[in-house]
Parts: sequence; structure tokens; C-alpha cells
Amino acid sequence: MPYDVIVRNGLWFDGTGAAPQLRTLGIRDGIVAAVSVEPLDEAGCPDVIDAGGKWIVPGFIDVHTHYDAEVLLDPGLRESVRHGVTTVLLGMCSLSTVYADTEDAADLFSRVEAVPRNFVLDALEQRKTWSGPADYVQALDDLPLGPNIASMLGHSDLRASVLGLDRATTRGVTPTEAELETMVSRLDEALEAGMLGMSGMDAAIDKLDGDRFRSRALPSTFATWRERRRLIAVLRRRGRMLQSAPNVARAQEALNFFLESSGMFGHRRGVRMSLLVSADAKSSPAAVRLLGPGTRFLNRILNANVRFQHLPVPFELYSDGIDLPVFEEFGAGTAALHLKDQIERNTLLADPDYRRRFRKSFDRRKLGPTLWHRDFHDATIVECPDTALIGKTFGQIADERDIHPLDAFLDVLVDNGERNVRWTTIVANARPKQLDKLAKEPSVHMGFSDAGAHLRNMAFYNYPLRLLKRVRDAQLAGRPFLSTAAAVHRLTAEVADWFGVPAGTLRHGDRADFVVIDPAGLNEELDAYHEDPVPFYGGLSRMVNRNDDAVVATAVGGTVVFRAGRFRDGYGATMKSGRYLRAGSTKRDHAPV
Repeated sequence: MPYDVIVRNGLWFDGTGAAPQLRTLGIRDGIVAAVSVEPLDEAGCPDVIDAGGKWIVPGFIDVHTHYDAEVLLDPGLRESVRHGVTTVLLGMCSLSTVYADTEDAADLFSRVEAVPRNFVLDALEQRKTWSGPADYVQALDDLPLGPNIASMLGHSDLRASVLGLDRATTRGVTPTEAELETMVSRLDEALEAGMLGMSGMDAAIDKLDGDRFRSRALPSTFATWRERRRLIAVLRRRGRMLQSAPNVARAQEALNFFLESSGMFGHRRGVRMSLLVSADAKSSPAAVRLLGPGTRFLNRILNANVRFQHLPVPFELYSDGIDLPVFEEFGAGTAALHLKDQIERNTLLADPDYRRRFRKSFDRRKLGPTLWHRDFHDATIVECPDTALIGKTFGQIADERDIHPLDAFLDVLVDNGERNVRWTTIVANARPKQLDKLAKEPSVHMGFSDAGAHLRNMAFYNYPLRLLKRVRDAQLAGRPFLSTAAAVHRLTAEVADWFGVPAGTLRHGDRADFVVIDPAGLNEELDAYHEDPVPFYGGLSRMVNRNDDAVVATAVGGTVVFRAGRFRDGYGATMKSGRYLRAGSTKRDHAPV
């Protein structure tokens, strides 16, 4: 029988970490049917890719995205797929759209993830057809998916559906025993439907959108550990995992995650836990030295299985005015973000009493663990009506005017119109030596792109390619810190196996999710800034990555969907390449073309 696709004569990485070999792959019915030293018969094959001098690698696994709304509007999820990502995980940080009603789901999701609420609400109102997890899984699987999808059940989604969004976000309200049992039952139902586990949120900086309960923290942050333990017991019994984010303001509580992950204390099995963290944060430069050894030590003595999600590139943020989640760390920041009207917000930012309160909390918080370094000398203006300020830091302006840096920041915003001032800073992962160490640290795994969220704040869709570039550059410079095969493993099979996703390898009999990479395309363009309009978000211009020279082709389920900088006709609309990957399914599963 002829092959559907042949990838000829490329350096093949199978995803396991084994040394690459020069091979030709034959794809038939969405499966890797041949991995051959010799040339394959190309007769009757409609698609032959010459991979001479190129790499053939398994499709990348993005374990932390917020595509929950976007997948309904554009199932192709192009910004990830064009960079070689073939499987994405939804439902992170306690946010999913499984149980909560449409308005609650929009309020939970939009402000936290900086996505326009009206489009999220419209997408759910017009396209939500499910009433529970089995229907949800089927609804996603029925979409003309580009990449494969797997997902978690969000704790905030679950909690709001049982308690109601008002009670779920009111301090001091705890679920009754009957409500706890309902939560347990609904989580078990989601796991039965094939969801990978549950996601939570421990940090209270994330706030609700909308007008009903605006600026309250997410429901998951109000949960007691008694409630969480009841839900973790379900994960333990099912062999599933928890994803969450510890509260950096109460770092000691991170120990609870290790204790609950433990296979000791009468538990027959442990629970895998993936925690979100800025590994080498500028606000705590010494913490990274303890992260790896401390995590490995606690895992060993407690028989736990905790890892931290790590973005293997500099964590660069952009902000239009004060529209950045890190400002939610301050009560004054939340007060400003609470106001949607631009005139009202500018008036508040100019108020002397408001500024006095803001300065007090700003200076005090610098003494403890924070998400942001609070250094306005490390915050550069890139767009501003007053063009003389472009290229300056707010700290420089403060020095010139002999005022507090926060006042300089607020003055520039008020004088130029708060949302007209765009600025940037790097909050973490700025030290190359630490990035090299973290790239091979076993207590972290590669992820944390936040793809589909923070549309104007950041873009890390191509982080796998950027890691491969750093690895290759170091090898060419004679100072290797990680082999290319190990880097590919970290980006594919390692995270797939840990999260329980049936993906990540490219061996005989595996589903044919693969990327052909031109190593010559792993160049400086990978780090360049780009924006592109988003039709399904009203033409909003969002940050993206555009470095198509690196990716020769991306294939999902044996179908080449992206090649030479273009998507296949009908991609994400009339054709289906991806599928919903249920927990417990196999790597042989594939989607029909």
C-alpha cells in the first residue's frame, strides 16, 4: 500500500532522548508505518517532504495554555501549531468552561487571562452545547481541531457551579458536606470522561471580571485545605494529577502540596502535582538556587512527586498602562483595574491620597516575595504620545524629576492617557547561566506558555524552538549544557508522560504528530517582537511569534497542516487533524482527515 506522507532522509529524534539517526519515515492512516534506513517506495504517495539537513521531531506538547475560549472560535489554534506544537492542554489555573454557566465562566476567565470578555461570553453563549464533562469532551472532539487537545477540570469552575459564584468568592463561606460530596462527584465524573486531572489556584492576585462580583479573587483561592484534600483524594484514587499555583506571599504553604502529593501517611499512591512558578524571578534572585535541590529533597523524603512548570526563555512582559496582572498584587493596583472607564481610572491615578496609599504598599511589598521585581529602572517605555519618553525607563524619568518612581510611572500614564503608554520589562529567567541549569533540572518541566491568554502582554508560542536554539547555539560555541536529543525529550515525551497525555514520541506505530525543523532557521528571528490582528477578537492586535523559517512542516494525526509558512486549505474550518486525547487512550489513536 502507498504511504500518505513520506519524510525523506532527515535526522530523526524519537522523543525518548535516544541519539538521533538519519531515517526516512513513512506515514499511513495517521500512524508511523515505517522508520527506515533505506529509501521508501514513493510511488502513489501524494506528499513527500525532503528533510535532508533537517530534523524530524515529535510534535511539541504545550502543557499550559488558556485556549478554552479560543478553541471554540478558531479550532486551528494557529499560533501554536505554526511553531510545531501538536498537542495543547486546556483548563489550567482553576479555569475551565465545563460546569459553570456562561456568564460565570466569562467572569472567571476574562480578566485573569486578559482576553476581551465580550468575545468570551459570545463564544460560550453561541457555541456551548454541553452540560457536563462527557458532553464537553465530545463537543471539543467534534470541532475541526487543528492540534490535539487534552484538558483539566478547573477548581474555580467546579466550585462556582456548586456554590454559585457569589458564595464561592465570599470569605468565610465553606461548602456544606452535601456540597462537598457534589464537588467530589463532579470531579469524578470529569475524570471518568477522560480529563487529565484538576487545576487549582492558590494565589489571590487573579480577579473576577464582569459587573456582578468584579475584583473578587478566584473561587479556588477561597478553598480550605480540607476541601482540597477531599478533591485530591479523588485524583489519588484515579491516578490523576493536580496543577496549581502556590501563593508566593505564603511560601511556607507550598509544603502542603508536597504533603498531599506524598505516597506516605497511609496513602497507597502519590499524586503528581505540577506547580506554576517563575523559576528565576528577579524579585527573588536567590530562590532559584534552592528550587531544584529543595524540590528533589522534599520529593525524596516525602515520597512525593512535585514538579514546577518552567518557561525556558526570558519572561518578558508588555503592558498598556496599568493593564498587567502583576498590579493585582497591590490593593491600589486592583482598585485601578477595577475601573473600566478610562476617565475614571485616570482620575484615580492622579489622586494624591490614592498615590500615597499606593506608594506605601509598593514600598512595603518590596520586602517580601513578589511576582514582579518592582524596579521601575527596569521598565522601558516603547510607545508613548510623548515621543521624547520612548526608550527611557520610568526610573530614569523619576531621577530626572527627583520624584518617587511610582509617581513618575503614574505621571506618564495620566499625562499621556493611561492606555496609550506601552512599556516592557523582564520579570524572570533573565540570567543565561540559570536558564542553562534549569533546562536540565529534573524537578522542573518545560511549559508555562500561557498561549491564548494575555494577548497584549506576552507571547511565548514558540518557546520550544527558542530552547532548541539556545541548545544548538551552546553546542556550536563549544559550551554545551544539554544535548539536542535531551531537549527534544524534555519538550515532548517527558511532559506527555508526566501529565498522562498519549503523545510525545515518534516511533513505529505511534500517532504521526511531528515537526520538520530547519536548524538553520533557529536564528535571532525567534526572539523578535511581532503583532498580528485577531479576526475572531474583533481585529484586536495581539503579540505573536513569526519565525516560519524554523518550521518546515507541522503534521497532526498524519496530516501535514502547515508547510512553507502556510496552512493547508480548510485548516481549522472544514478539515480535522487533531482530536481530544482522553486520559488512558493510546499513542496509536489518530483523527480522520
